[in-house]
Amino acid sequence: MSGLSVLISHYGNTAIFLLMLIESICIPIPSEVIMSFGGFMAAQGTLNFWWVIVIGTVANVLGGLIAYAIGRYGGRPLILRYGRYVLLSPEHLQRAETWFRRFGELTVFFGRMVPAVRTFVSLPAGFASMSVWRFLVFSALGSLPWNFAMTYAGFQLHAHWDVIDEKLKPLTYAGALILVAAVVWFWFRRKKPQGRKNTME
Repeated sequence: MSGLSVLISHYGNTAIFLLMLIESICIPIPSEVIMSFGGFMAAQGTLNFWWVIVIGTVANVLGGLIAYAIGRYGGRPLILRYGRYVLLSPEHLQRAETWFRRFGELTVFFGRMVPAVRTFVSLPAGFASMSVWRFLVFSALGSLPWNFAMTYAGFQLHAHWDVIDEKLKPLTYAGALILVAAVVWFWFRRKKPQGRKNTME
């Protein structure tokens, strides 16, 4: 279980909200893991399926609004100067800006559904001084289907866990056999040069 999953299993909706908020402030935390594990827990009955989606979407919008404000009032130089401290590289920013130049304000909508872009899409919207109300609407509309899809995927993963486990068992056994074979091969390979050396002596 990953660190994100541990947080969500312990703190539930609070962890989902904070993690999705941080992800939308341009800190690259994988929302795929956050929302799908929320769906997994919803299938267990620990969390409510629809609340997971709503909380994740609200967190996306609020976090995106913070990033939008940073982009609008701090500007590109600020991001380039301090972005590395939150793992935001110039390449991330360039990708988001390219999308914004190509699709304009619709980037906020479509970009929220693209893994490599969604985390950073708010910054170019801020640079361009996009209408804050349009930003909020597009951000919410783009975040909602993404969060639904990820949560539903996690929900279905749990619902079919027995089937998945059964399908993966042969792969597990095969992996174990390969591991044993590799260890034996490595052992013989280490022993072989020593035998030759002793023969020559």
